[in-house]
Amino acid sequence: MQDNLHSPHRLLIELRIEHADLDNLIDLTAEKQPVDELALRRLKKRRLMLRDQISRLETMLDPKEPA
Repeated sequence: MQDNLHSPHRLLIELRIEHADLDNLIDLTAEKQPVDELALRRLKKRRLMLRDQISRLETMLDPKEPA
C-alpha cells in the first residue's frame, strides 16, 4: 500500500491536479483589479515548472520508441 502512495503514476496525477488548480488560480488572479503582476508571474512560473515535471515523468513512464 505504501508503494502505491509514492508511485510515479500517482505523482503524475497529483502534478496534473496541481497544474489544473494553478490554471484556475491564474485565471482568477488575472481577473482581479488591480492585477498583482508579481503574484501572477510567480504563479505562471510555478505552472511552467509543473508542466516540465509532468513532461519528464510522462517520458519516463512511456518512452517514445525509436523510429
